[in-house]
Amino acid sequence: MSVTAFALALIAATPLAGAPAAHLKDPELAVQPLAAGRAEQALATLQKASAADPHDAAVLINLGIAYAQAGDEVKARDAFEAALACHEVIELDTADGTATDSRRLARKAIKMLERGEFRAPAMRGEQLTLRD
Repeated sequence: MSVTAFALALIAATPLAGAPAAHLKDPELAVQPLAAGRAEQALATLQKASAADPHDAAVLINLGIAYAQAGDEVKARDAFEAALACHEVIELDTADGTATDSRRLARKAIKMLERGEFRAPAMRGEQLTLRD
């Protein structure tokens, strides 16, 4: 699985039927901005959801992604580790249609964070930009 495809799978993680529902009135309010690279927009929604239920692994994973995209790797790691430590392991449905458990997804997210895969690619000096 490519890094981009995996990142999108993490971003879109949502509980399957029978699993505890994330405490978001509309999970898309946070997921869509994350998928579009607008982490700051998603942070407020995810922080409220995490405060409402600090043991919701799906929210914690998405919160970690938002922090990582915003450049706060310490808070991202804390959120991923909190998801990993949740007592209840839930099965999550990812964007690519596969199902995986929350702990496995949290471990993968931590590894991606360690490799810097959530960071925006640095613009190289030899890249050209189009100006009107």
